[in-house]
Amino acid sequence: MGFTLAEKVWNNHIVHHEDGSPDLLYIDLHLVNEVTSPQAFEGLRNAGRMVRRPELTLAMEDHNVPTSGLDKPIDDPISALQVQTLRRNCAEFGVELFKMGGEEQGIVHVVGPQLGLTQPGMTIVCGDSHTSTHGAFGALAFGIGTSEAEHVLATQTLPAAPFKTMAVNIEGELPPGTSSKDVILALIAQIGTGGGQGYVLEYRGSAVEKMSMEARMTMCNMSIEAGARAGLISPDRTTLDYLKGRLKSPQGEAWDEAEALWLSLSTDPDATFDAEVTLDAGSIAPYVTWGTNPGQGIPITGSIPSPKDFEDERERKAAERALSYMGLEAGMAMKSVPVDTVFLGSCTNGRIEDLRTAAGVLNGRRIKPGMRMLVVPGSMKVKAQAEAEGLDQVFADAGAEWRFAGCSMCLGMNPDQVGPGERCASTSNRNFEGRQGLGSRTHLVSPAVAAATAIRGTISTPADLN
Repeated sequence: MGFTLAEKVWNNHIVHHEDGSPDLLYIDLHLVNEVTSPQAFEGLRNAGRMVRRPELTLAMEDHNVPTSGLDKPIDDPISALQVQTLRRNCAEFGVELFKMGGEEQGIVHVVGPQLGLTQPGMTIVCGDSHTSTHGAFGALAFGIGTSEAEHVLATQTLPAAPFKTMAVNIEGELPPGTSSKDVILALIAQIGTGGGQGYVLEYRGSAVEKMSMEARMTMCNMSIEAGARAGLISPDRTTLDYLKGRLKSPQGEAWDEAEALWLSLSTDPDATFDAEVTLDAGSIAPYVTWGTNPGQGIPITGSIPSPKDFEDERERKAAERALSYMGLEAGMAMKSVPVDTVFLGSCTNGRIEDLRTAAGVLNGRRIKPGMRMLVVPGSMKVKAQAEAEGLDQVFADAGAEWRFAGCSMCLGMNPDQVGPGERCASTSNRNFEGRQGLGSRTHLVSPAVAAATAIRGTISTPADLN
């Protein structure tokens, strides 16, 4: 019997196996940020240990950093302390750090692929659940806790329990105006936020094969919102074309060897999955969330469901609470819901392709008076490329704010927040209560929908602008 892609990567990294115990895996790349690392470094310090392979560890300032006024001190004392602590730890333990405002700084899940550090067949971990983003390259990438981070820093290994595998087959042609963000929101709405629990998802099928790497990263990024351990896609020519020539990618003969190895990682024809889900790409429309978890989503052309529509008592109560928190009523047309703020960015949709898509919708138009739209590139490299293409001017002419790189309004850990009771159409990945700020209300959307919504002032698609 053959192996799946995820099983191949796992088996290639087993350092020690013992029946009844977690496997000990070798970790190829450890990504670190200012939020989850302080305790891990302190654990090393208390134990008198150093970082085992500092060259395989990369640190990034992203969650707490402001996206404006970078020449000034960070106002929030907790954020300032976390950033200062990361700088001290990286200097002490010899870990490379990308500081806010630097040429290569940005959200770590944008910068890793951008540099070519993220490569097929690797194991990648980070103290951030959206590490699953890197699975778009055929890497087994997942988030870890503080004690696990300390273990990786000290040994470059990680004890991990085996997983189950789920094939997510997406066949057919996506309709015009539908993106990979809509696909993943549709999947989560179908299987629920716990549907992937215990599984590594492998996205397959003709629709996936036609997606760009940016689109694939968006989909893998939100695997965690389906409850999955990770999500990944087999390396193919699209993967290789993206990686070739990048700073940390193999060069010369090493590249030729890497190509052959990477393409051999695909799931074997006779491999079996523990579960399978199939989506018809042609039937997927632009999606939006109406509630307070990513599974509470519907096509934008739909109406907000009633709690009475849910047979499961837990889902019914969750819907009641969500409607109360979101200030919505059952039966409201989704397109009638007014929005105060639009956020374009995050490790889900802050790449150059996302900015181009939104700029294409905004070009020659203005956002609705009184609307606040924040555009935050996923990295300083993306920012520079967007400016070289004139996208920043398109956003500025439309009335949007153009910012420096960072996690920004994805989460309420920096100055970019949504106020209490305010409603935001966001290209980020989570719509939990208070995620974007205390009392904030979040609707997850694609970049195209975010731009159209900013123009009309209600949840909209570009087709509604015609």
